[in-house]
Amino acid sequence: MFSEAWKNHKNILCARPDNMGDVMMSQPAIRALKQSVLGRKITLLTSSAGSSIAPFIPEVDEIIPFDVPWVKTSETNGEQQLLALAKELRSRQFDAAVIFTVYSQNPLPAAMLCYLAGIKIVLGYCRENPYQLISQWVPDKEPLDYIMHEVERQLRLVEMAGAVTRDTKLLLNIPKESRQKVSDKISAISAAAGIQPDEPWLVLHAGVSEEKRLYPANDYIAACRSLITQGYKIVLTGSGGERDYVGEIARQLGDVATNLAGELSVAELVALIAAAPVLVSNNTGPVHVAAAVGTPVVVLYAMTNPQHTPWQVSNRVLYFEVPPELRTKNRLLQSFPGVSTPRASPEAIVAAVSELVSPAGKHVSVTPDSAGNPARNPAGINNSMPRIPLVTGLPQV
Repeated sequence: MFSEAWKNHKNILCARPDNMGDVMMSQPAIRALKQSVLGRKITLLTSSAGSSIAPFIPEVDEIIPFDVPWVKTSETNGEQQLLALAKELRSRQFDAAVIFTVYSQNPLPAAMLCYLAGIKIVLGYCRENPYQLISQWVPDKEPLDYIMHEVERQLRLVEMAGAVTRDTKLLLNIPKESRQKVSDKISAISAAAGIQPDEPWLVLHAGVSEEKRLYPANDYIAACRSLITQGYKIVLTGSGGERDYVGEIARQLGDVATNLAGELSVAELVALIAAAPVLVSNNTGPVHVAAAVGTPVVVLYAMTNPQHTPWQVSNRVLYFEVPPELRTKNRLLQSFPGVSTPRASPEAIVAAVSELVSPAGKHVSVTPDSAGNPARNPAGINNSMPRIPLVTGLPQV
């Protein structure tokens, strides 16, 4: 639609001021932008949380971390900082900008920021006509006409600018200077947890940034106790702010559980998930890390945004209702479209883990390869494209 003009645009701003997982699900589209024009530079405007994973995304050349007031974050900048950001963006003389959103988000605040920064060419979805704020407007038909996975949504957006790629997987690279240190840390964790090469174990990420997406701790404990009877050891991860919450789960599980909440760098978390036979997690950033490193994942999926299921990795998605008092006021998210089974339960978690882990267990290398990708030693795990039941009636671009 707009592809001819974009051939001359080499200095590109990508705006995704959201959490870690949102940034990762935009990566294939960013890759398409990067690959489609020789010498193109990608600058990512993202939140503090998003900026923690951005250094591991090889297609991103520069990062501008900023917590905008229209996205829920732990910190928020005021109007003077926002105006200063617009001034900084103007000084960088971007040729064009791409605004990545999901259908429940409004792109116009980011578009206004680009307008104040003097960026004339702006590509983005919008439900209503944005006129001069989004000069290359793609009408947003989700969720009224169809729903697609967020990765697919962003790929279709940049395709309008002539940006395509055959490589649509998620990928994280650990910087070269960190690889040995990270490898040593993961080996030390395994030794401290008493994990033997032939013993089953898993990573449990029980925390999440939004309370409405938090699966009940007691159900996690019940599932893990059942897995422990099968010989599993449990390694728990989380942020520093979740250490007490995760620690209580670990205490209930006893000596076979190791609490690492708040103790891992992002690189170490990536490597730990890469080493794990399976990840069990709420629908949050580590799920997409697992997709990027090829680790099978069981996701406890709150019935909110339906388009964030694990991308191109073996998985089991178990759904649960959001408590009424925590449900969003956003009308587009008040009913959950698409498949909402199987339902989450301790028994379903145990069954899902058993289905994803080979009977003989799985040995993996935790040493990143020469490109910085956490290396895996496949053991019969099917990492092909998972069933994604959300795409219905997609139009052709």
